[in-house]
Parts: sequence; structure tokens; C-alpha cells
Amino acid sequence: MSKMKGALVIDTKRCKGCGLCIVACPTHTLELSKKEVNHKGYAYCEEIADTCIGCASCAIVCPDGCISVYRTKE
Repeated sequence: MSKMKGALVIDTKRCKGCGLCIVACPTHTLELSKKEVNHKGYAYCEEIADTCIGCASCAIVCPDGCISVYRTKE
């Protein structure tokens, strides 16, 4: 039986760093950038660990639709 894994695509240019996705993620895969900001001046969301399970909780709560989640078999 294969395990499902998630692949994240984050539109860092549109992200305003609200942090809702970080709170919604059950596997603590996301974090706000600590070293860079986007062209709007916001610390954007980025994937910090390869632990995404493809639940898409982050994408559902993102008010700007900056996150896309794809499910793949491991």
C-alpha cells in the first residue's frame, strides 16, 4: 500500500504573511520567511520541512489563494 504525500506550490509574490496557513498545517511544514521579504515587503510563507501530507488545510484557509497542494503517491 502506498502512502500519500503532498507537494506545495506557494505564490510568494502574492503572499502577505498573515500566517493562517502555518496555524492550519497539522504537520508544521510551513513557516514565514525569516531572511527575505517579497516585493510588497511581506515576509512570505515557505515550506521548511518535507512533511506535507497533502491535506490542503493551508490552501483552504489562505485568504489570497496563494497555496496550491498536489497529492502524490510516495
